[in-house]
Amino acid sequence: MTTRAWRGPTLPARRELIGFAVVGLLAYAVDLALFTYLRGPAQLAPLTAKSLSFLAACTVAYAGNALGTYRTTRAPGLRPYAVFFAVNLAGAAVQLLCLAVSHYGLGLTSQRADTVSGAVVGMALATVLRFWGTRTWVFRAEGRVGSWTG
Repeated sequence: MTTRAWRGPTLPARRELIGFAVVGLLAYAVDLALFTYLRGPAQLAPLTAKSLSFLAACTVAYAGNALGTYRTTRAPGLRPYAVFFAVNLAGAAVQLLCLAVSHYGLGLTSQRADTVSGAVVGMALATVLRFWGTRTWVFRAEGRVGSWTG
C-alpha cells in the first residue's frame, strides 16, 4: 500500500483561494471605510451605517468574484447575487454568534476579547463558510465535485 503525501491545493485551487482572499480584503476595506464615514461625518445611526456598508461590501465582493475569481463560472441574472448575499448574511451571523458566545456565554467582556471573538475567530469561521458557500452555491463549475484540494 502506497501513501501519497498531501501536497496542498492544486494551482487552479491556489488561484481561486488567492482571488477569493484579495476580493475579500477589498470588500472588507470598503465595509470599514464606508462604515467609518457613515458613522463619522455622515452621522448615521450605527445599525443604519453598518447595514449600508455591509450591502456595499457584498456588492463589491460579488462583482470582484464574478468578474475575477469565478469569471468562467458566472450564471446570468440576479439569482447568483441573491444567493451570494444570503451566504454573506450567514457569515455575518457566524461572526455575531462567536461574539455572543464569548461575551455573554463565557463572560469575556473586554474590548480585546470582543475583538478576538468577533473579528478574528468569527471572521476566520465566517470566511471558511463564505468560501464554501460561494464556490458551492453561487459560482458552480461543471464537473467540480468534492474537495477544492484535489
